[in-house]
Amino acid sequence: MTVERRKPLTATIGIVGVGHATYWRQFPGLKDELLGYLATFERQVASRQCDLVRFGMVDDAASAYAAVRRMKAAALDLLFCDMLTYATSSTWGIVCRELDVPIVLVALQPLAAMDYARGTTRMQLANDNICSLPEFAGVAVRMGKKPPPVVIGRLDGDDRAAAEIDEWCRVAHVLHDLAGARIAQMGHVLEAMLDMHSDATAFTAQFGLHVVQTEPDAVLACLRTVTDAEADAKTAEILDFFETPEPGNDPITRKLTDEDLADAARTAVALEKFIQAEDLDGLAYYYEGQDDSDLRRLVSSFIVGNSLLTAAGFPMCGELDLKTCVAMGIMDRLDIGGSFAEFHPIDFNEGFVLVGHDGPHHLNVAEGRPTLRSLAKYHGKPGCGASVEFQLKTGPITMLSISQTRDGLFKFVVAEGLSAPGAIPATGNTNTRGLFGPDPVAFLKRWLAEGPTHHFALGVGHHAETIRKVADCLHLPVAVLRP
Repeated sequence: MTVERRKPLTATIGIVGVGHATYWRQFPGLKDELLGYLATFERQVASRQCDLVRFGMVDDAASAYAAVRRMKAAALDLLFCDMLTYATSSTWGIVCRELDVPIVLVALQPLAAMDYARGTTRMQLANDNICSLPEFAGVAVRMGKKPPPVVIGRLDGDDRAAAEIDEWCRVAHVLHDLAGARIAQMGHVLEAMLDMHSDATAFTAQFGLHVVQTEPDAVLACLRTVTDAEADAKTAEILDFFETPEPGNDPITRKLTDEDLADAARTAVALEKFIQAEDLDGLAYYYEGQDDSDLRRLVSSFIVGNSLLTAAGFPMCGELDLKTCVAMGIMDRLDIGGSFAEFHPIDFNEGFVLVGHDGPHHLNVAEGRPTLRSLAKYHGKPGCGASVEFQLKTGPITMLSISQTRDGLFKFVVAEGLSAPGAIPATGNTNTRGLFGPDPVAFLKRWLAEGPTHHFALGVGHHAETIRKVADCLHLPVAVLRP
């Protein structure tokens, strides 16, 4: 079972083709042939969950300058430049200079090879997709930009090229939702985790998002509007989704109690109302409240509802970790999960390290049905209540930590590993047997050398290079750890 996404994946992606105007009078019909190839590429991108903006073909400096004005007005997240044939860099220079969005050069050749026995100049020009790539890359450097990323392959039937295009579309999903996102901050940092503190202005400066200051009282107000019918429906949803087994060996665990279930269900409804009322895309929170207060009871029952919201596309992160909330959001927009995590004990016998946390979590990356347990206490924190337990799907996994350097610049620290099958402790927390090469001790030393933050986001699959592309688009440093 999976939680249905309620935050749709989308992006505004532009496509412009480039050509050389001199060819049209020399080779009648060539322009129409190339426009047909452009339409084929446009259809491929349009199928990838985006709002597509078509700019047609630019074939000289004048048409490029005219197109740039339309590109800047389109609020693009990413632009594909379709290299249809040779094009002078006058079609590229002003676009490269003026647009502050990722531009990917796409050279997709119609033929697998020229028919050499029947080869003609026109046939060559219709397949000259890579010809201008060096020229465009060199001009980008002279413009003070990095050489642009490139996709090279066949126009049809090329799985590698199709995967690269799909990857860039997923990067665009991330960039689209970071820019203008409203990530709420509620409460205060868990005393006294110095690495959790963040500057809200830095998030706007480097990600383009807005940190919204909110109060737990606002959720309490929403809680008071929850009807019995809404609570009953949410209770049924929770019981249908989660397992509720008998307790294991841990003395602070209980079989899910009716009281904790009722609190979790009503709070889950209240959190949904709160997210909608505040128009939020995510939440980083930590609040303790007074003993035996309504607020203490409320915030102690956040984990289930916030796990459901995280899986629906709204990253919800405990201990007021705004940086990891953004990391979870990036993974979610890449459609690879994004669950709250930290390091737990090493298994020196089998060579893995447990990675997990006490919630909230991205339920759609769970191996099998996740578990709900009642906890008599939340270790290291006040409160008690229902808690989510599962391990990640077995197979490849990716970790993303967002830390900050001394100058305040955010930095991505990324690692790939494996989620191994096997028992995890029945503590009401997530845990995954993480295999990271060459061995857990060597890996942890390398990870720590990059200056990460305490927490990180966990996703399924190996996606370090995609996350590197996101960091490059945001002009942020990134360290990728591999065995």
